[in-house]
Amino acid sequence: MPVVRYLVDDVDDALPFYEALGFELVERLGPPFAIVAADGLEIWLSGKGTSARRRLASGELPEAGGWNRIVVTVDDLDAALARVESRGVEVRSPPIEGPGGRQALVADASGNPVELFEPAA
Repeated sequence: MPVVRYLVDDVDDALPFYEALGFELVERLGPPFAIVAADGLEIWLSGKGTSARRRLASGELPEAGGWNRIVVTVDDLDAALARVESRGVEVRSPPIEGPGGRQALVADASGNPVELFEPAA
């Protein structure tokens, strides 16, 4: 199963966002770590205190945010946006139409971007 690790500020804040997109909690390992899954994809939510958040040898400190993102395919972009917006999620871009369909960028509770994508009919 493909796995993406997302650094989050608070796992408890992140979980409702991913649940609104159809992900289910697979495992919770203490407050700073959870695994959610949907449609053959696991996302490892790594909060402060996990090994993924430790300072690197270079001195850099891994943190949430950025522009790399997962893409969650949805049947109805407007309905998906309404579900996440009802939970207070930040919408980074309104729907954008392209040759392959429509997309919008939203952010989880830690600022990690997630692209919601509705394929063209």
